[in-house]
Amino acid sequence: MRTEQLEYIAAVTRLGSLRRAAEELRLSQPALSETVRNLERELGVDLLERKRTGATMSAEGRELLPHIAGVLEAVDRLRAAAGEQHRISRMVRVGTVNAATVPLLIPVVRAFRAAHPVTQVEVVAAQQTDIHRALTEGSFDLGLVNHLEGDDVPPALESTQLLHGQPVVCLRPDSPLASRAAVSVDDLLTQPLIAMRSGYVMNRYVHRLLNGRTPSLAYSTDGAEMGKLMVAEGLGATVLPDFSIIGDPLERLGAITYRPLAGAPPRVLLMLQGRRARSVPQAARDLRETFVRRAGELGGTLSSSPNQEADAATG
Repeated sequence: MRTEQLEYIAAVTRLGSLRRAAEELRLSQPALSETVRNLERELGVDLLERKRTGATMSAEGRELLPHIAGVLEAVDRLRAAAGEQHRISRMVRVGTVNAATVPLLIPVVRAFRAAHPVTQVEVVAAQQTDIHRALTEGSFDLGLVNHLEGDDVPPALESTQLLHGQPVVCLRPDSPLASRAAVSVDDLLTQPLIAMRSGYVMNRYVHRLLNGRTPSLAYSTDGAEMGKLMVAEGLGATVLPDFSIIGDPLERLGAITYRPLAGAPPRVLLMLQGRRARSVPQAARDLRETFVRRAGELGGTLSSSPNQEADAATG
């Protein structure tokens, strides 16, 4: 067994396909495929499920993934101890629902890259359900997701609260609703509504808020960033967490603003999530700590999921 075989299987898992892994590793796809098959024969386990749409980790492979990550991390420590100057560059993949991108995510990536110049950070916009699946399978190292206070947290994931806020109505400053101190559901129904697609927490929240009532006109889009752009272009209003709007370039330019919802809406929490595993790559741990520090600078309330707190108490 060679270290590069483990690097290769980790790359296939992270990228979700032999083709993309071969491109990143600068290998031919047949050579990469044969290397992975040799490792599978040596271990006596099918690590990958090969489909026409790509390769994903098998159930047996997912059980071995923490051990593979542990071996690679140990190799990194050995290289560092030996004073090697040309360590293998790693990539940390972060899935995000595009919440608080400007005040949180961008400063975090900038600070992390300054401290880890050879480590790449790949930020992938995705729906929350896709982020949870990718975290479980190991193709994402970290995930940024919205969470409604009171909802259950996936037990297989470690969750840390970074920011908390309220659902608000995002609208243009010249909207009739901008003159209101707070926006009611009746007010919201008079405007074209830009809703997040199914799979996003704010989609579920808006359905609960409207309680079966139908807006005058509705659009559907992927993610907060596109929703804010559509608001700025005058297509309607959308409902987002306030931390997704405050400090956004469009808000700073005066292209969008926000008003609170009438009543007592539940808090929205921005959570940082990762797999519950004994061995987590050092780069992913460092990036997580950078997120926590930045959230503290923004005044976020930091707390861990009950499972994580139990681990800390017994660790």
